[in-house]
Amino acid sequence: MSVSSILPSALHPFLAASLARKGYDSLTPVQSAVADPALAHRDLLVSSRTGSGKTVAYGLGIAPALLKDALPPAGKPLALVIAPTRELALQVQRELRWLYEDAGAIITSCVGGMDSRAERKHLERGVHIVVGTPGRLVDHLTRGALDLGVLAAIVLDEADEMLDLGFREDLETILAATPERRRTLLFSATLPKGIVALATRFQRDAARIEVASDVSGHADIEHRAAMVRPHAVEHGVVNLLRQSDSPATLVFCNTREAVRHLHATLTERGFAAVTLSGELGQNERNQALQALRDGRARVCIATDVAARGIDLPHLGLVIHADLPHDSEVLQHRSGRTGRAGRKGVSVMLIPPSKRRKAERLFAEGGIQPRWVALPGADEIRQLDRERMLLDESPFQDLSEFDWEMASTYLSKRSPKEIAAALARVFRQRLPEPEEIDPLPVEEPRAIGKSKPGPGPTGPMAGRWFELSIGRANKAEPKGILKMLTRRGNLERHMIGAIRIHDRTTEVEISAEAAEKFERRMANGKPDEVAIRPLAEPAPRQKRRPPPRDRAPEPARAKPDRKPDRKPHRKGKRQG
Repeated sequence: MSVSSILPSALHPFLAASLARKGYDSLTPVQSAVADPALAHRDLLVSSRTGSGKTVAYGLGIAPALLKDALPPAGKPLALVIAPTRELALQVQRELRWLYEDAGAIITSCVGGMDSRAERKHLERGVHIVVGTPGRLVDHLTRGALDLGVLAAIVLDEADEMLDLGFREDLETILAATPERRRTLLFSATLPKGIVALATRFQRDAARIEVASDVSGHADIEHRAAMVRPHAVEHGVVNLLRQSDSPATLVFCNTREAVRHLHATLTERGFAAVTLSGELGQNERNQALQALRDGRARVCIATDVAARGIDLPHLGLVIHADLPHDSEVLQHRSGRTGRAGRKGVSVMLIPPSKRRKAERLFAEGGIQPRWVALPGADEIRQLDRERMLLDESPFQDLSEFDWEMASTYLSKRSPKEIAAALARVFRQRLPEPEEIDPLPVEEPRAIGKSKPGPGPTGPMAGRWFELSIGRANKAEPKGILKMLTRRGNLERHMIGAIRIHDRTTEVEISAEAAEKFERRMANGKPDEVAIRPLAEPAPRQKRRPPPRDRAPEPARAKPDRKPDRKPHRKGKRQG
């Protein structure tokens, strides 16, 4: 928990008890600001990044309008929270339920994709707080099922996202149906002109709270960047999952097809995985998230539909299998972990061709990642050895039957055989790690500055090698590059100058890749191109002048007149 202040005494006892039960001993900056008694009756315009604890913040913020001594009997809603997505609305409902549990608040949701008839019945029976998405709320309003006549407080959560999704008209319809004296709390990660215009129209003398600069949205997130060969992205995901001990992990892909493919790959390797994408119905989404919450699944492969509104308490790792489209998506994806003071890790897998884009995304998001190498199979197996020795679960709560079988085993097997069998049982529970040929870890490059690029014309402090082919073999740079990347398993940026001679070719290989390249090429087949290291390349040859002992050919005399247009045939006399 980010320490901002000790729980203030001005909090209502019901809410203070709920916070204490959840382990809160302090509030985050946005929670402290919104719960300030001096702002208890003012409208608020709050700019706060994802993961800063804003749901609890506006739960505390609307309390003065709802709780005097105790809540009145449930009837028409006293508070309304509007969220852009179903997932976020349902998450808000869960958060407010535990926060207002001691107060006895009845909280219902009205979101698209759920049974609208059941929602109408809940509204008819009476509620204190309604959480919903704009379209479904307007639907209930127009049908007369939702009456906002006594509303005391309204919250617009992620208002910038709702405007981006085209909900402006729905928001205006809902706000117009509320009492003029209501309290309005508007939360937005950014404050573009559309949000300011909305606040100006529907808020009165709003206090502006800016906390994004005090607590970064990624303060509790360790950002890592790992270079990966394009064909090894899935192997990288497998090894990151095997390396991590996080109970839950989110893996982001850019397309539904990529989600389906990666899900099939992970389940085939033995991971308990679920998917989350726009093609799933609400019930399927709820089941996937519940599987993560109760531990039946450990991995969720998702599109950016899960980048907002998903709060999994035990989510410790986010993997970007595909690069996000922009820095804002990066922030929201990563913000699924490291929430409300909990630590988390966000790892971006970056093919060499997309490194510049990744660096730009980090720079625009104000993120300084730690560049790391992907874990290899040997590193993960060593972790397995350490974890096995620390795992006490097989030795706990042993029954009499277990001890009886132990004696029987010892009478038939050696202790070493029994221990080996136990080790195999432990190992078989885990998916096999992947062999990865890691890319070197390099320092990030400055955005907007050109770097002398490796390549046929760029300078490179590398090592030189000679290939046994040249112009006589019709060698050309394009073919040489193709052979080096295929046989030598090199990336394009590892190859420097290429000099093709009559019967040989000299190539420059970056220092960090040269040793492995030499070993790989030394194991070539007899009919393949031979390669040998060079201490230094041969000096460039200049065009040689003709030998001095050879007399220059005499210049041909120019004809006095132009030749005949039609030359005579051989042997035919003129005249």
